[in-house]
Amino acid sequence: MSHRFDPSILREYDIRGIFGMTLFETDAYALGRSFGAIMGRGAGVVVGRDGRLSSPALEQALVDGLSDAGVNVIRIGLGPTPMLYFAEASIPEVEGGIQVTGSHNPADHNGFKLVLAGAPFFGADIVRLGSMAAAGDLPAAENRGHIEERDVLPAYVTRLLEGLAGCDGNHLSRLRVGWDAGNGAAGPALERLISQLPGEHHLLFSEVDGRFPNHHPDPTIDANLSDLRRLVAAKNLDFGLAFDGDADRIGVVDGTGRVLDADRLLLIFARDLLARRPGAGVIADVKASRTVFEGVRALGGRTEMAPAGHSHIKARMKRSGALLGGETSGHFFFADDWFGFDDGLYAALRLIAATARLESSVAALRDATPALISTPELRFPADDARKFAVVEEVMQRLALAGARVDAIDGVRVDTPDGWWLLRASNTQAALTARAESDTQAGLQRLLDQIDGQLAASGLAGTARA
Repeated sequence: MSHRFDPSILREYDIRGIFGMTLFETDAYALGRSFGAIMGRGAGVVVGRDGRLSSPALEQALVDGLSDAGVNVIRIGLGPTPMLYFAEASIPEVEGGIQVTGSHNPADHNGFKLVLAGAPFFGADIVRLGSMAAAGDLPAAENRGHIEERDVLPAYVTRLLEGLAGCDGNHLSRLRVGWDAGNGAAGPALERLISQLPGEHHLLFSEVDGRFPNHHPDPTIDANLSDLRRLVAAKNLDFGLAFDGDADRIGVVDGTGRVLDADRLLLIFARDLLARRPGAGVIADVKASRTVFEGVRALGGRTEMAPAGHSHIKARMKRSGALLGGETSGHFFFADDWFGFDDGLYAALRLIAATARLESSVAALRDATPALISTPELRFPADDARKFAVVEEVMQRLALAGARVDAIDGVRVDTPDGWWLLRASNTQAALTARAESDTQAGLQRLLDQIDGQLAASGLAGTARA
């Protein structure tokens, strides 16, 4: 039977929409049938879900579709997306995994993140799922696949704790840390994790509640860190850690309440890694600060720039053998002593380990990383049918002007003042931009260049420092 997904939900990195408006249980079933057909009858797949109110219904429909495709399903239940990745990587009889999750989106959103044979399933693969469902020629299995439930949380937490192996126990026992689960899927895992950690730990909002009653679970937005900041200040803690709705991203505040942006965190992780693995490769996305690339090279590491998006970084790490990756949205990837996927909980433990191995506080590590003057990610509305054409127009004008351009994802332009980036968003009808300079005046000149390019393509610019 033919099934057509709302085109807005088939995205570059995952499948995501508004439950009851663009995303329905029939979509979850069709996804299961199509993904199961790709895997083949008799294959094994692991399925998990986050804590959103719509996740149980979507998970059930997904499992039904997979089973009807003849795939054997292991259900691991409620948990963070990285636990699903862990299960897919560590359970011998599975070759793929699907997490039902809306990630950091609003409470009425939901969707799916997919992995196949240990690699992210994205881009053209997701387009293929849509085409298969629309064609409606999926083979019917003679027998439904077997379905079982399995508790992987204890094994996941035990493996997480290995991230502290070799650290000074006295340092760890002196640490005082705050944790904010944001009522997301990380809650039960964090409760189990901190019960086994040395030191003093304070946990906020660990009860899973898909309405997110305390604050939205997106640690990249400053306002969502207010509760964590207050906790750190009230308890005089060393630092605080926050997670998004499915815990594949992390946010950090130091003991004074200052936010550590992803660029600084990646440099801290690189400093710790390269002290133990000289010459290791580090991948950062196209939006990363030049201080990341310069800093890693100064530490003796190799650098590579990747397109924005966690799936791109994971794929490039597998191809290049890089041991560390980071994205400006707070995804971090470790492949030295971990599996190479993005895991906010493991990143938290690696930050704790870095303070021990580098014998420094988070605040001091933050201060040791150079800072340039930069913008946050700027967004400019642009129709999906127009946004990629605008980037191409900008690229052609820059080529005629002889500009220094990296076109790995949009256009990243190097100038004497610094650099600026303009790219088409893969998740919204928008163009996104970022700029960075040594001076405020230089930053303004970069923003003027962005505005000029947008105006030349008939779009309004709002890039002002």
